[in-house]
Amino acid sequence: MTTLRTNQDLDPRRLREVFGIFPSGVVAVAAHVDGAPVGLAASSFTSVSLDPPLVSFSIANASKTWPDLRRAAHLGVTILADHHSTVARQLAGDVGKRFDGLAITATSDGAVTLDDGLAQFDTTIHHEMPAGDHTIVLLRLHAVRTGLTDPSPLVFHRSRFGRLQPG
Repeated sequence: MTTLRTNQDLDPRRLREVFGIFPSGVVAVAAHVDGAPVGLAASSFTSVSLDPPLVSFSIANASKTWPDLRRAAHLGVTILADHHSTVARQLAGDVGKRFDGLAITATSDGAVTLDDGLAQFDTTIHHEMPAGDHTIVLLRLHAVRTGLTDPSPLVFHRSRFGRLQPG
């Protein structure tokens, strides 16, 4: 049996590696800001509450996109499907090209979602909480739509995108 060691395994590179053992789904968070779509990919999405309906994701405090995105009246959240690995990379890449070639829909309130996602949510920021080098963002749901009939989510595991294996 291995014993837990203190502090010496807590450097950021080691923590990223260890945190990567736990797989997560991937979402796109997007909105129209100043007349153009702005968005990012997040692998820290989770459901939080049914009443009121809340979800959350975490964003790095160093994000250059979040200061613009958080100004939007509404945010769209799209659960990405297993065929979206290139989309997730695109949403994490060059800001000016994040939505090139993507089929998107915007609500009258500015929430932007990807048309071929597994599910789309129209949300507003409910609360933001500082959490070390990240901010936890609680989002209140206002509408939900599901897309594909045979959903298989995009999975982020060990710093790579993949898919669930049918069990």
